[in-house]
Amino acid sequence: MRKEHPLVQLARKAIEEYVRHGRIIDPPENLSPEMRKRAGVFVSIKKRGNLRGCIGTFLPTKKNIAEEVIHNAIAAATQDPRFPPISEEELDELDISVDVLSEPEPVRSLEELDPKKYGVIVESGWKRGLLLPDLEGVDTVEQQLAIAMAKAGISPDEPIRVYKFTVKRYK
Repeated sequence: MRKEHPLVQLARKAIEEYVRHGRIIDPPENLSPEMRKRAGVFVSIKKRGNLRGCIGTFLPTKKNIAEEVIHNAIAAATQDPRFPPISEEELDELDISVDVLSEPEPVRSLEELDPKKYGVIVESGWKRGLLLPDLEGVDTVEQQLAIAMAKAGISPDEPIRVYKFTVKRYK
């Protein structure tokens, strides 16, 4: 049995219960201090090293991190538009990580960014794209911004506002 952080265990339990029985689990009764806080949370699911689902919130939408993890884990498993919903047969093959985000800060200069350390949020009008930090194959600020803009449907010539954030990644 793999040793997983409690947030990852919670995400896994939420996914398994939902995929197997269609039920949304309740948060644990005795929340750790970390689970009681409020923050944006992303849940990433990989299968054999390939992305299988990733959904999150960059600002908190729930009462605490535990509820945010449960909600986003189920969404990553069943509602990522890039992938079909995860099936019961796949459950034993999944690697799950949970990223807890810091509050986004406006970026005044691109020199403030580092794709290994900071994630980015780009905005243009109502369009918004987010890219987590320290992703394989994303080595430059330019790559990071281009991917985030593409995810948001923002063309390269549109003016953008950029925010940065850090994450605590749990596996």
